[in-house]
Amino acid sequence: MPSRLSPDPGHALENILHSIKQGRISPCYLIFGEEDYLVRDAAEKIVNAILPSLDRDWNFFVMEGEQENLDHLCTSLLTPSLIAGEKVIWVKNTQIFYSRQNVSDLIEKIRLYHDQDPSRAARDFGVFLGITGLQMDDLINGGWEKISDDQWLDMVGVMESAESRNAWLSKIVTYSHDHELTINPPKNRTDILHEVLSRGIPSGNHLILTAGSVDKRKKIYKTIVERGIVLEFTPSKAESQQRTMVMEMARDRLAASGKKMAPLAWTGLGRKTGFSLRESMEALEKLISYTGDRSLIQEGDVEEIIGKTKEDQVFDLTAPLIKKDLGAALMSLDELLERGMNPLQILAMLVREVRLLLHGKIYATSDLFTSFDNKMDYNRFQKNVYPDIKKIAAAKGKGGKHLAGMHPYVIYNTLKNADRFSTDNLISYLEELASIDMVFKTTARDPKLLLERFIVRFCS
Repeated sequence: MPSRLSPDPGHALENILHSIKQGRISPCYLIFGEEDYLVRDAAEKIVNAILPSLDRDWNFFVMEGEQENLDHLCTSLLTPSLIAGEKVIWVKNTQIFYSRQNVSDLIEKIRLYHDQDPSRAARDFGVFLGITGLQMDDLINGGWEKISDDQWLDMVGVMESAESRNAWLSKIVTYSHDHELTINPPKNRTDILHEVLSRGIPSGNHLILTAGSVDKRKKIYKTIVERGIVLEFTPSKAESQQRTMVMEMARDRLAASGKKMAPLAWTGLGRKTGFSLRESMEALEKLISYTGDRSLIQEGDVEEIIGKTKEDQVFDLTAPLIKKDLGAALMSLDELLERGMNPLQILAMLVREVRLLLHGKIYATSDLFTSFDNKMDYNRFQKNVYPDIKKIAAAKGKGGKHLAGMHPYVIYNTLKNADRFSTDNLISYLEELASIDMVFKTTARDPKLLLERFIVRFCS
């Protein structure tokens, strides 16, 4: 019997694949979430479990969300397979679950990806146009500047300053126009799919839908929950869990390619990608291709192939900041902005660093343990202090973005660095960063100037 799955997507996927092997195949699978690599990987595993590769030519159909046609989809769902066996239709990046309620999520994704992955941002932009009713003709040649604040609030439901919205609108409109992208805003005719799924599709036919996010209040979502299986992948909040998941998936991919990674290569990969799943796996594919017939991936391969990314960029800014080297910190900020990093990403980096320092300060000044000495070396810390921190964190249920979930060397350096600051100052820095975040999203003030002022105060 189809059912909504457990909140553990990894365990749920194993159950799905086991059920398929036993012949219990759901008519419909919805797989979604921000972890797009996991979403795609889960869908591919389900397809592989349902359909042998030899049956793909006649029984496997793929439809891209940008071109999805619900009339055509429903006709295909109701049409029996041409040959014996199961039939699978996979709609990638479906747009049927978007609504005005999650348009702000779309905007954040467009703002985040318009520099890093413009084609992905353009795909989301097409959905944005469909929801808001805007047309490309309304926006090209500077048309985005003609939208008033009141019109924007009415369309989107969220206030955003003209300067802020024009910054990303100008880029994504220009990219879409220059690359002559065909943007087909989604037609909200999910009623026909709802009716088909409610009545039931022919035995042996199966629908797989993948999406970045969904509005769970929509009727079509509730129908799939009742009639099929829903699997949601969300980013792991605990950095240690995220790192473990990336390494497990990477090892599987390495084993499939007959390769291994040297310990220092693992360290380099994590430093450069922050163990972000999508970035790590994309980097790994490059390394596998680059090393050719060589079975061992070395640290030098990572340095050669993977450019300066997350952890390098974080360190470039936070290292001089913690040392209160104002000139170097401001120079690093300029470089990050020139590389195209979104000011919101830089703000998130600063929030993370100050939060960790505050956690470190609380630990270092508390009575929970007295064995830490700011002058001790790393080996002594690992032996005498780190076990106590893990015990305390486990007893209090701490994890996620808390300091105790980090690598021990990160904890060691954070405790030492926290000695440079008072608890009151760190709390005030977090409050100031929260205010800056609000100003970013609600006014037209210059983000660079706001970040510079914070850095000056932090280093003073």
